Amino acid sequence: MLATQPAALARDATEAAAVLGGLARSVSSGVPVSTAITSAGESLVELAEPPDAGHREEHALTLRERGAELLERSRDVWDDDEARILLLLLQGGPQPSVDVRTGGPVGMVHSQLVAPGLTMIGGRAGCRHLDQVPSYLNNLFRLGLVWFSREALRDPMEYQVVEAQPDVLEAMHSVKFPKVVRRSIHLTPFGEDFCRMCLVDEEPESDTAFPAHGTPPETDSSEPPSS
Repeated sequence: MLATQPAALARDATEAAAVLGGLARSVSSGVPVSTAITSAGESLVELAEPPDAGHREEHALTLRERGAELLERSRDVWDDDEARILLLLLQGGPQPSVDVRTGGPVGMVHSQLVAPGLTMIGGRAGCRHLDQVPSYLNNLFRLGLVWFSREALRDPMEYQVVEAQPDVLEAMHSVKFPKVVRRSIHLTPFGEDFCRMCLVDEEPESDTAFPAHGTPPETDSSEPPSS
């Protein structure tokens, strides 16, 4: 059981975030995702024990159970809505995102950002707190699970519904000469493996069962949009 005192909750959240960050770094350095998840699950189980509890016998947990433990123990830094977003990306593929900037003659010289990273991810994923979706995405980026591409998706139809949304139209109408820049949001390779291991009940029959995601570049172009 997690401690209920504010200080203890803050400590648990910090420790859980550290474990998740270590998990991403381990996979990035070449550790197999199954091994990394097992190690992270063991660390989180240890965090769940009270200080005066002895070393209990390790349960024969499956990798998916360890992944569930990972998500449960990091609840203060991992929201259910974030898991819904990951499932949307895994099952639905990369998602369209748009920035609204100033255009026209002035925009050709110095374009200003009006509204960054507008998407329909929250609604499509069934998130309960739509206003928190940018924060969820930033947190998933921080944990190494998603990345933000400067490239648009190949199918322009993906953007038509997004660009007709009220928040996009409001941003466009707030300036005289708006310009819409199309981008996209992807799972990282680590994010794909993590979702397959922890968030789906059964492995697909083939790798083609889930849509493909792009690979993040070596440059800083994969950083989240900023206001």
